[in-house]
Amino acid sequence: EALHLAKWYAREHVLLCLLPAFFIAGAIGVFVRQNAVMKYFGPKAPKWLSYSVASVSGTILAVCSCTVLPLFGGIYFRGAGLGPAIAFLYSGPAINVLAIVLTARVLGFPLGLARAVGAIAFSVVIGLLMHLIFLKEERAKAAQPQEIFLGADDRPDRPLWQVALYFFSMVGILVFANWARPQETTGLWFAIFKAKWIVTALFAALLGFCLWRFFKVKLAYIVMAAVPAAVLAFALPQYPVATFAAGSAGLAALTFFGGAELKDWRNQSWGFAKQILPLLFMGVLAAGFFLGSPDSVDAGIVPNLWIQALVGDSPQALLSVLGHPNAVAPGWLTFLWPLWTNLFASVTGALMYFATLTEVPILRGLLDSGMGQGPALALLLAGPALSLPSMLVINSILGPKKTLTFVALVVVMATISGMIFGIIVR
Repeated sequence: EALHLAKWYAREHVLLCLLPAFFIAGAIGVFVRQNAVMKYFGPKAPKWLSYSVASVSGTILAVCSCTVLPLFGGIYFRGAGLGPAIAFLYSGPAINVLAIVLTARVLGFPLGLARAVGAIAFSVVIGLLMHLIFLKEERAKAAQPQEIFLGADDRPDRPLWQVALYFFSMVGILVFANWARPQETTGLWFAIFKAKWIVTALFAALLGFCLWRFFKVKLAYIVMAAVPAAVLAFALPQYPVATFAAGSAGLAALTFFGGAELKDWRNQSWGFAKQILPLLFMGVLAAGFFLGSPDSVDAGIVPNLWIQALVGDSPQALLSVLGHPNAVAPGWLTFLWPLWTNLFASVTGALMYFATLTEVPILRGLLDSGMGQGPALALLLAGPALSLPSMLVINSILGPKKTLTFVALVVVMATISGMIFGIIVR
């Protein structure tokens, strides 16, 4: 089961999610000037500005907890403050517009609304708490001379609109290539899904235009790099991922013919890939071993039945699993049950890996099996933003102390939110 999940993850997410994310992260390190990062995310940036920008970033990026890691590493290594960087790290996968809409439609409007409000509030609160907890380090960072962050920057001084258009094209490729199929076959979301590869191709063409006009890559090289993808698009339209792979290979090849800047872009992207991918796959193997894959039933070491029994509205399901279906739960267990179920859902969600939108059908099954509304919200707030693979990577970037603090804050706040929500909707 561990190998099955690793195979599924490599097939579904490495090419379409992580590869574009690595290119974007590498581009942040090369083409975004550090003074721009410092202006919006740095230790001296206005708090209202940095946290506002970071907290709504997920409305643009439909990414999972692993795909956001290269982007987080990109802005953090460029000098972003810990608080805004953490807010971005949480909000990237948590505030996914399509996921929130799908949550409201499939799991009910109250859960969808609570997820949207909770995710935005969480990103700001957790970021501020991380800043306050490590305030001494943040003040020392802010007190350093600015040139330590900026360093020598002899790259061409391009207009902001050119850089913005360049990143807009890459983010568009990332978002639309991963546009998930909605349950309903009508409406706007499904119309976008049907046209996703056409839209992705248009963004790829825009990226080629940017490389030609702004980065002076020869047009002949761009055309040669695009030919294999174009041939596959017309010859094998039923396999769009093959076309995407050919286009990605073409883009990687272009970095060998575009001068020093594109060489730096390739090196930065490859550096993120070498740092992150091994840890991600180790975490995916562990998650599959313990909890199984998204399409499996009782395939992991921990049976799904136990999870369902531990997050129900009452402890009777747990007593049934233990072989005492007619026993009466003691008063202390009934009193502490809401705390336990929400804490268990938060911890389980933080360890599990959820690809974008997969948490909704998984939760639908758990709710139908007796899961309470409070634990459902706790899992929604902790699960998409964290996973065992992402924790390993975050630890390599922030270190164990900051990583454990971040995970603990997410789990505690998700637990408290689930308990409050369970009381409200009871």
